[in-house]
Amino acid sequence: MKSAADLLCEIPLLRSDDRATRARSVLRDDHYREVFVVDDRGALVGYIDISDVLRVAATRSNVTLDGFVREAPSVPPDASLERVGALLRDARTDTVAVLGPDGRVLGGILLAGVFPILVSRHEPRGMVEELMSARIVSVEADDPVSRVLALVTETGYSAFPVLKRKHLVGMVSRHDLLSSGRARRGADGGLDAEAVMSTPAITIPPDASVGDAAALLCRYDISRLPVVDGTKIVGILDRHDVLRGLALAEPLR
Repeated sequence: MKSAADLLCEIPLLRSDDRATRARSVLRDDHYREVFVVDDRGALVGYIDISDVLRVAATRSNVTLDGFVREAPSVPPDASLERVGALLRDARTDTVAVLGPDGRVLGGILLAGVFPILVSRHEPRGMVEELMSARIVSVEADDPVSRVLALVTETGYSAFPVLKRKHLVGMVSRHDLLSSGRARRGADGGLDAEAVMSTPAITIPPDASVGDAAALLCRYDISRLPVVDGTKIVGILDRHDVLRGLALAEPLR
């Protein structure tokens, strides 16, 4: 049976006195949405999220990470993947830190990596409409990138449906923003959401099973699914929602 050690991957490490601009550079160049912050000994202090990094307006800002560090969920190397999944579910993070006995960060477990394993071990229960979020935050195809950036920082969501004349035409994510090089206020360069979005959008109907939704999330390696009834978006289902439909052990308090 696999444990946390089997899915351990290297995660970039920063210090709380590092500049926010350095964190943005790391997150732009890698596929991570979160990176760990450590002290001088390499012990875990917390994590920094892409949404926090995008709040820094100027590329030459002197702002450090100290004020943006959040508490990070963590496990020892021998922790079960079910415990990792429960922590990811409850903390709604994409990463769990793996710590050695001295508290130093050995690496991390990514939600994208553990999710398909948990789905294969535990059949998801319920229907999409039971676990989806009915709060839909979308953008228009001609919205400037700065509008999408503002929504990332306001909502903390990782991706948004893109609408054109009320029809879904794609999804735009934080990763799309960073890859475009336009993840800074005032740096639209004439680009709009349609120019940086991913298309086509993968969707699911509300009366589909959560198992079917989980299969789509795994097959296309995406984090959020628009729930569509006919031509209307009625909700969003993400990996964390699916984890709520799995029989996972509760994390220790």
